[in-house]
Amino acid sequence: MAGVTASGSHVPTIDLSTTNPLAGIESGGDSYENLATGGTPNPGDSAVYQRLWQPGVARFEDGLSALEGSEGTVAFASGMAALTAVLIACVTAGKPHVVALRPLYGGTDHVLATGLLGTSVTWVDADGVADAIRPDTGLVLLESPANPTLEMTDIRAVSDAAGTVPVMVDNTFATPVLQRPIESGATLVMHSATKYLGGHGDAMGGTISGPEEWMVRLRQVRALTGGLMHPFGAYLLQRGLRTLPVRVRAQQTTAALVAERLVGHPAIARVLYPGLPGQDPQRLIGRQSSGAGALIALDLAGGFDAAARFTEACSLITHAVSLGGIDSLVQHPASLTHRPVEASARPGAGIVRISIGLEHANDLMEDILKALEAALGDAVVDEAAGDLAAADASASALASAPAPASDAVDAAAAAAAASDAVDAASVAAAADAGQVASVRALAAAPRSGSPLSSPQALEKNHALSLI
Repeated sequence: MAGVTASGSHVPTIDLSTTNPLAGIESGGDSYENLATGGTPNPGDSAVYQRLWQPGVARFEDGLSALEGSEGTVAFASGMAALTAVLIACVTAGKPHVVALRPLYGGTDHVLATGLLGTSVTWVDADGVADAIRPDTGLVLLESPANPTLEMTDIRAVSDAAGTVPVMVDNTFATPVLQRPIESGATLVMHSATKYLGGHGDAMGGTISGPEEWMVRLRQVRALTGGLMHPFGAYLLQRGLRTLPVRVRAQQTTAALVAERLVGHPAIARVLYPGLPGQDPQRLIGRQSSGAGALIALDLAGGFDAAARFTEACSLITHAVSLGGIDSLVQHPASLTHRPVEASARPGAGIVRISIGLEHANDLMEDILKALEAALGDAVVDEAAGDLAAADASASALASAPAPASDAVDAAAAAAAASDAVDAASVAAAADAGQVASVRALAAAPRSGSPLSSPQALEKNHALSLI
């Protein structure tokens, strides 16, 4: 947080000014011209007007750039505003064609499928990217892991196939804690900052990170279209960056435990989670990303009716759209976020998506098992009931594990501190929250593969001082 301590503050101040004083007509006009054409303020310049540039938003942008390893970031009012800006920039450059890999977030899919912003789209899988490129192709777009079924795509392979066409990766699910697409050849990285970056469900925003040339173009679009992030939202999102590694790692640990324990349940046709055996066939975890993330999808054997019963029976887990916050959420994508997607590409009627929060794994398992019993409905038979009892016993066994004594927690924190400060904070936060499994996993986890402590990332460790 450059300049914050020097200003006499411990935390960043929130500047809500919508307009700023001008030193004179000529200098004010020069400042306006610079900002309206995508520049940033020069020393001594006026910031002119909040729609052109805002210091709190810029602080958040700098922090995310450091984490993503990008030359810059432009923040917008929402993820869809960020996507809109990129598509407008492509259209105005005479490159309106988009090559896109499904599945994508439903809103993204819908904007592309309708051509609302003057774009056209060719839907392909990863092997079809090269053949789909045309002279007017301005963008290749993908998500990895994908929304909502968590398929992983080889970003390097897609980037190589795209040639000189920029590849944009929606990194919302992975976050820069687990994956940095630019290091795998992507040009642009998109986030719905509302999700993991903010992490508390109380601030909305979207971001695009990438080379400065693109940032200039996107700042111009933002200035003209007004897709502006509010200063208070920027403050909350920048604060979220400071706890991002702690939250994501703890949530991922719990997600892995829950996913593993749900495999084989009679109400579930398939548990979708990249960390499970056979669900990362290209072995991208460890090569492209450092983990499977904290989202799980369940393909319920009873289809739509089972999904409806499941979501309605959850009590600890809130039935709501969105994801990435400290509390767990469940939703039925085909009815909600992916409702506008054409039927052939829409998620299955039995799929529910769970965003794992910071609750204890035992409490989440209890809630999920209860909801799965409701999902089985009248189809419960003796054999299924026996399988359910076995799964319940597994959760009970986990719950019976004694909490570590305070000296054990202190020892775990000390071990983590010997490796890096971020992990020490992770252990301490997990201990405070009573997440025993997270404490143990974080204390034992190897540090060499961590995106925030790997050799290629050491030069970026100043990120924590920026955010």
